[in-house]
Amino acid sequence: MSTASQTGTPAPGQLTFVAPRRAKPARHLADLTMAERRAAVAELGEKPFRADQLSRHYFERLNGDAATMTDLPAAAREKLGAALFPRLLTPVREITCDGGTTRKTLWRLFDGALVESVLMRYSDRTTMCVSSQAGCGMNCPFCATGQAGLTRNMSTAEIVEQVVAGARELAAGEVPGGPGRVSNVVFMGMGEPLANYKAVIGAVRRLVEPAPSGLGISARGVTVSTVGLVPAIGKLADEGLPVTLAVSLHAPDDELRDTLVPINTRWKVAEVLDAAWEYAAKTKRRVSIEYALIKDINDQEWRADLLGKLIRNKLVHVNLIPLNPTPGSKWTASRPEDERAFVRRLEHHGVLVTVRDTRGREIDGACGQLAAAE
Repeated sequence: MSTASQTGTPAPGQLTFVAPRRAKPARHLADLTMAERRAAVAELGEKPFRADQLSRHYFERLNGDAATMTDLPAAAREKLGAALFPRLLTPVREITCDGGTTRKTLWRLFDGALVESVLMRYSDRTTMCVSSQAGCGMNCPFCATGQAGLTRNMSTAEIVEQVVAGARELAAGEVPGGPGRVSNVVFMGMGEPLANYKAVIGAVRRLVEPAPSGLGISARGVTVSTVGLVPAIGKLADEGLPVTLAVSLHAPDDELRDTLVPINTRWKVAEVLDAAWEYAAKTKRRVSIEYALIKDINDQEWRADLLGKLIRNKLVHVNLIPLNPTPGSKWTASRPEDERAFVRRLEHHGVLVTVRDTRGREIDGACGQLAAAE
């Protein structure tokens, strides 16, 4: 069953901020801070230092099977495993391309909801693209996930488990290129991360905290994407987490962005960019402007000029994304000559700009293609 058939397709422009009420996944070690883990272990009648052992197994050795943790008393393994290592994600299917270095996994959550993650191994880094919601409530019409509607928020541990699963594949040498580790995590899978704020912040902290508290990934290697939830951008700036903020802008003018990114009916382009500049000022981190180039819709040179004028002389980088095809979509990627002209106009304004590769497009694993169809 696809996410769309679980939730029903939202009406055009309809926004969903509050996820439907559903049963919550079981508590997992990765949901908890180190202090909370020690308290949870103590509640189970074990010495608090067992939490440190469990954390080393999970975050350093990537092992979530308490039965194999031989440094724990045999009598405690089953009890601790049942309480702190529930099965959260079950793989349904893995599809690969690029010689096995791009791998999209479809996961079934405990309640049957489906989500996807993508591992992308490059010569100098390995990036995990993770989902933060099952479906999405932001309803952008060119995005397969947005068209499916919102099923539910994911828990902190469900998010972290996607990264740990990829890290296990790398550590075991199952990804071509030999054993490796996850160096980058992008919250650009299914869902609007800042609409599931608490769980996403918890996941970011688990990702960046040094082992055994977390995975020890550099905060500079973590990117949190948003369509522009202005109050949440402000909260993120105050978290003390120097992650990269990626703003999915897709149009520099309110008239078009109201249609392409319905959240713009709530917070306009100027408000979103002001929040982004505040974020850059507080974190000293360059903001990424994500812009999907859509043929004859938002790829005109005058729009490139308008975007350039809005963002020049700011701590910003533009990531142009040739629109990835989705089933039934009336839109397609810009012509190569129009893409090149758009780049030239932005560079004329002194704006740093790159065109993102379409890694994973042939397995529907690229930006905007994740639909979690079984």
